[in-house]
Amino acid sequence: MKRIGAGAPFAAGRAADVDFAGDPWDPTVADAVRAMLASAPVDYAIQPARPRIKALLIADMDSTMVASETLDDMAAAAGIGERIAAITKRAMNGELDFEAALRERVGLLAGMDADILATTYAGMAMNPGAEALVAGMRGAGADCRLVSGGFRYFTERVAERLGFHRQQSNDIGIADGKLTGTVLEPILDGGAKVRAMQAAMTELQIDVAAVAAIGDGSNDIPMLQAAGLGVAWRGKPAVKAAARACIDHGDLTTLLLFQRIDSV
Repeated sequence: MKRIGAGAPFAAGRAADVDFAGDPWDPTVADAVRAMLASAPVDYAIQPARPRIKALLIADMDSTMVASETLDDMAAAAGIGERIAAITKRAMNGELDFEAALRERVGLLAGMDADILATTYAGMAMNPGAEALVAGMRGAGADCRLVSGGFRYFTERVAERLGFHRQQSNDIGIADGKLTGTVLEPILDGGAKVRAMQAAMTELQIDVAAVAAIGDGSNDIPMLQAAGLGVAWRGKPAVKAAARACIDHGDLTTLLLFQRIDSV
């Protein structure tokens, strides 16, 4: 992995880097870009020219690094997929409180064999470019952290599989080989994702300009807005409206292009 020099051709056929004279933090700029590109198959990032390469990546897991919602996958394996998926959709769109929706969905799994976790992981697929994104960030010297409102059983395995340095998530209750239908305290929600990001910044002695964050759901909005480069990945409408960078067309390596990091 290498940085693409400022004078080099930039990702021919994939990306363009456009300079403009305005303030990248001016909300009217983001509104204008969204309006202009609304019907065009174009991914974009509105950001200052420097620092382009980030020192920290904070990534969501479900429907971001992973191609599906793991809780929905567990529910499908348990035969109640449609019921839980409907709640998940509303929660990720910001229509329901994240913590309350999480507790409700997990409660519906009470009494299921804990083996459902292994079954779900066995069928899990990564989103295109996930491994290359983490490898590219690591190659550029970044610390990579997976921070999820999902469950530790999955984040530990996904983090190892993709090469993240660390992971944080929720713990699901298990007793006598069965799911108890509870989530252990404390709940990792949108606010907790921001606190995890801030703790990592303090540890690494960097400021917010050196942080890239990526996620798809409403619980990711605080994190995306707090990061120097906050990216909505296939984002729900509310997420795309809040983020200053969106990836709807390319794969996850587009986040490398936003930093001028070569993923080839």
